Order: sequence, then structure tokens, then C-alpha cells
Amino acid sequence: MEPSPTIGTMQTPEDASTSYEYISPIGESYIKDAARLYPKPRKEVKRRDNEFCLVDRIHEAEYGKLQTPPEPAHKLVITLEDDNFTEEKYQVYDNYQRVVHKDLPEDRTPRAFKRFLCSSPLRREVMVTPDGQNRKLGSYHQCYRLDGVLVAIGVLDLLPDCVSSVYFLYHESIHKQTPGKLGAMHEIALAKEEGYRWWYPGFYIHNCPKMKYKIDYSPQFILDPNSFGWDPLDQATLNLLDQKPFLSLSIERQEASTADSGPETDETRCSKRPKVSNQDGQTTPRNGTRTEGHDNREEENNDEDEDIRSLFQSSMPGITCASDMEEVDLDHIALKVFSTGPLFETSDLVAWDSKSITDWPGIKASVAELIAAIGPDVKDLICLDMARERA
Repeated sequence: MEPSPTIGTMQTPEDASTSYEYISPIGESYIKDAARLYPKPRKEVKRRDNEFCLVDRIHEAEYGKLQTPPEPAHKLVITLEDDNFTEEKYQVYDNYQRVVHKDLPEDRTPRAFKRFLCSSPLRREVMVTPDGQNRKLGSYHQCYRLDGVLVAIGVLDLLPDCVSSVYFLYHESIHKQTPGKLGAMHEIALAKEEGYRWWYPGFYIHNCPKMKYKIDYSPQFILDPNSFGWDPLDQATLNLLDQKPFLSLSIERQEASTADSGPETDETRCSKRPKVSNQDGQTTPRNGTRTEGHDNREEENNDEDEDIRSLFQSSMPGITCASDMEEVDLDHIALKVFSTGPLFETSDLVAWDSKSITDWPGIKASVAELIAAIGPDVKDLICLDMARERA
């Protein structure tokens, strides 16, 4: 399936809204008995009946928020833990990949789980915000336990202004409880409570049924692959995605504003397409076709060269071109070379100064590709982990 051009989707937690069925784990008996034993003030009851506060509602069923006695029918405990491997987590992963994705046994091994969802290279640390609040950064597992049994895991990257939802997995025994939607609500609540501002559900492929759930929340925005601006993901945008395999709303607006300037020829239409400079300084339209002088048939027939070419030679939207990357200082990116000990910088690597970002494959070219993909503005905020333990 061809992916849509929505590089990512982002939602503000302020007005997140969706509708879904959720059966409370605490049970009707507890609800009735607790209401009798711990009556709420009339003003609070009225406010609850007329206002919806996500942060308040989402935590109501958690065991730590309940008043006891009586005991609830089930105990729901949600914790934010380091993204380390445990056998308990692996069992949930194994069940989810087998039941939902139909993975073969050799594709859902402990090693696969470790490589995919554990021990992220993001460093865990605590950031002190301008108002003096502590905010966690790094990769975490949000673990959902029911009666002491781990039943779901939300894999999260906590960034300075964003809760990024990497993956969500759950045991088949709670499938009817719509755990994915429950997890999304908890993640949005986390963004709101801790001041991360945004919840980021990640890539969106419009014609992939398994990703349709991502548009259940609003208001939501998508990243324009041409202008890198955020546009509302509204019904008008969804209609355009139904019609086009590639969509840039900034280009749509530009074309609409020049619609009365006269008929377009193939040449002028091609000139309007956004272009990306490749490693050789040539330009490539973002739709993947080459400019004059390049034989597409040669590329199609040379699978080996296609597989090993540099990222700068691709037509991938959003990648900083090689000529721009030449101006970026890559010499002081933090490196973790040993599992313990001090950090190094990229310029400490042997032969770093004698290589260029066009010497591909090579470490300097690989680092340049990474920074081109994630954005040069974050190069001073990352650490490249070259000491990860092998399974």
C-alpha cells in the first residue's frame, strides 16, 4: 500500500474527544456501595453531570484513586516504567503479535521484542521546566495491570513538548474492552497533566484499515510534507486523501491561488512540484519520478543499487538535502561508546575528519542521514548509543 503524505499526526490534549464503550473494572456493586458510603457534595455531582474532564474521568477506575472499603470487582493499576525487557512484558508482546498480527514464532522472539520495543537509545532524564516542574524525558513503558496481571503496554517516547505513542499492545483476554482507545486516553491525559502539550500518534497511512483508529480523536493535525506546517485533519482533508496518493495542503493552496493564471502545461506543472536535492546535486520531484536525463528503467532493473543507495538519493519527503546538511555541524553529537564511562563526540571517531557525508556507506554519512531525517534542530539534544548489548 502506498502511504499517504501525512508524515505524522499530532493532537492537542486540551479538547481531545471521542466516543467508545468501556466497562468499568470496579463493578456495579462497588459503584453503588461507594456512592452510599462516600457521598459527593451536590455541587461536585452537578459539575460532573454537566462537564467532562478527561484527566478526572480517566483515573476514576484506577485502584489507587478508589476509596475502600468496599473492594472493587477488579484492581486496575497503571504505572510508568523504564522500557526494560521482562518476561512478563514479553508474554504480552508474544500474545499480541500472534493474535493480532499473525506473526510466526520466529518473528516474535524475545530478541525481536528487545530490538523493537525495549532499550531505546533515547536517554531517560528529568527536565526542569521554566515554571520549576520536573518532566520526564526518554522512552518508557506504560503498564496496565488487572488484578496483578500485566494485560497491556503503551510504549512511549516522552519528549520536551510531546508524548509520542510508539506502539500499544495488549493481551487478547481484554480485547472487548477496547484497550487501544483506553490507552490513547491515558496517553492524552498524561500529556495534559504533565505539560507535554501534544499527543503524537505517529505515522498515518490513509488506506491502511489498522490506522483508521488514529482519526477518532479531535482536534487533530497532520504534518505537511512540503511546508512542514501543521494542518487540521478535518473532513475536507480526509476527502482529499481519498482522492490522492500524495497530498500536500500547502501545494493545494498554492495551486488554488494560481488557478486563474491560465492553463497549465506539463512543463509548468512539473516545475511546481517540490524537489529534493540528491547526493549528486541533481533534483528529484517528491512524487518519485526523476528529472530529464535519468533512465527510470535502469533504476528499476538495478535492485541491488536501489537497496544500498544513500538516503540523500531518495525522493523521500521531509529529508534535509545533502547540500543543506553540508552546512550543519555534526562534529559534536554525543556518543555512548561503552556501557559505562564518559560520553564521546562524533569528532572523536577515527577518520571522522577525513570523511564527508557523501562517503557512503560510512559512519559520517550515516550520522548525516539520521540528522537529515529527524531534523538538524535536534542534533544537540540526542545521544547515539553505540554500546547497546546484543541479545
